[in-house]
Amino acid sequence: MGVRGKLVLVCILGVLICSCNLFMVSEAVWLNLPASGTKCVSEEIHNNVVVLVDYVVVSDNHSHIPSISVKVTSPYGNNLHLKENVTHGQFAFTTHEAGNYLACFWVDGHVQGSGDVSVNIDWKTGIAAKDWDSVARKEKIEGVELELRKLEGAVEAIHENLLYLKSREEELRSVSEVTNTRVALFSFMSLGVCIAVSALQVWHLKRYFQKKKLI
Repeated sequence: MGVRGKLVLVCILGVLICSCNLFMVSEAVWLNLPASGTKCVSEEIHNNVVVLVDYVVVSDNHSHIPSISVKVTSPYGNNLHLKENVTHGQFAFTTHEAGNYLACFWVDGHVQGSGDVSVNIDWKTGIAAKDWDSVARKEKIEGVELELRKLEGAVEAIHENLLYLKSREEELRSVSEVTNTRVALFSFMSLGVCIAVSALQVWHLKRYFQKKKLI
């Protein structure tokens, strides 16, 4: 292989690795929790996806770090994670329902009045939540081969996401068609009722004028 061929190969691998890293970026969220009340974060996730979330309370006062409570629910309201009186933690689950997964955080009662509490949340889903170090050790791969495996996983995740979006589009189209049919039926019924009422009014007025011998 010539020098130009090697350069092209290196460029292609570089682009693939950069693309893989782009798709594997996790979502970091900062929440400022009030002394009273709850703040939530949510994400719409399709079925059979791994979710890994780390959270930690960040405080300028290292001698006293306020504690929080965490509750995670599925789209159908099932409890997936519940912790109270903690300053940090982690939860992981595999989705069995498609929809919005909700994680709610609130400050524990005994620290109320101390002002807002900052919480850092590292939310990872799909390929970003996979332990690639364990995969590399188990399959004895490293370097470019490992990056290609990550890219393969990213492509599979994108394909699954596209299939999910396609199914959602079909579902929404079906709902839209049913709604349009019902609206059209309601419009025809309303028009029929208006015509019937108008006809009855004309008939009633005609009989009234006939009785009064006005026509």
